[in-house]
Amino acid sequence: MVILRREGDRCCFLLLRAWNYWDFPKGEVEGGEAPLDAAIREVKEETGIGGLNFAWGDVFIETPPYRSGRRWKTARYYLAATDEKSVNLPVSEALGRPEHDEYRWVRPAQARMLLGKRLQPVLDWALELSQCTEN
Repeated sequence: MVILRREGDRCCFLLLRAWNYWDFPKGEVEGGEAPLDAAIREVKEETGIGGLNFAWGDVFIETPPYRSGRRWKTARYYLAATDEKSVNLPVSEALGRPEHDEYRWVRPAQARMLLGKRLQPVLDWALELSQCTEN
């Protein structure tokens, strides 16, 4: 999920770091779960953020297939806004530690520097849809 928070006329995006890889919050769809419901659940589980506003509806963008371990995956990203600034990185029961090592609210230019090549089109999509500027 691409989550943005407005600070006056500026936009900040929430990025999470696992090891040395920055990404937007995301996770797996559980059996019988709709993809948007999974995205909302994952954001709550990974960050504690529950107040999401889908001002742009349930539109999404998907990445091309990529390899994660031994599996091929496609990530789907929705765009939501929040007024919540506080982020919590709780301990995952499955891992016994937080899933992510760090979070940052970043301006678009910094997001572009932190995100890998696969996520650049996702950032471009979010910027266009939200009408946030790069600076």
